[in-house]
Amino acid sequence: MNEGQPGRRESQRGRRRSTTPPPSGPEQERLIGAWFAGRVPETWFEGSPRIEIDGDEIQVVGVLSPPTLPEGAGEDERRVAEQARISGFRADTRGARVRIAEEAQPAFRRTVSWGAVCGGSTTLFTTAGVPVMTRLRLADRRVLDTLIDGGVARSRSEALAWCVRLVAEHEADWIRDLRDAMTAVEDVRRRGPGANAEAGT
Repeated sequence: MNEGQPGRRESQRGRRRSTTPPPSGPEQERLIGAWFAGRVPETWFEGSPRIEIDGDEIQVVGVLSPPTLPEGAGEDERRVAEQARISGFRADTRGARVRIAEEAQPAFRRTVSWGAVCGGSTTLFTTAGVPVMTRLRLADRRVLDTLIDGGVARSRSEALAWCVRLVAEHEADWIRDLRDAMTAVEDVRRRGPGANAEAGT
């Protein structure tokens, strides 16, 4: 089972309850934020977690207290300590986070993902079980939704194709250089050790 997501059958039952998209807007976001503020244990984070929402996902990211390091500790030690604290939080709260997500997902008809910030380190926990388009980061999906709302595209897949065309148009030289570099790497690989032996077989 993926973190923050109920089992497949339970998730499918939840989706069958309604074919209409989940409501959205500032009021809905405030209600969801208030629900998580009340449901997430106060001992988990420093202050209330940051809640970001779109039509598919509720992303809950909280700030962990920074680790205390010996005086003179360098950047590498700090980064290792912060990642260790995030990993520990992720492991220690996994069961509780799954239970909270199982309550929220049928109520708000969105998947729930989690993340943590510690000092200068931020980790968003994986949600590999969600549809491919939902695997885009929430901020990326907001870009696609803005293109839809602005009439540029009719769907996220069409908006994504529009973005690809835009990159191809404005970064054509860079893409051509990248392809040339990949071709050069392949040529070097073919001339590498063992190439003559393979040619003689």
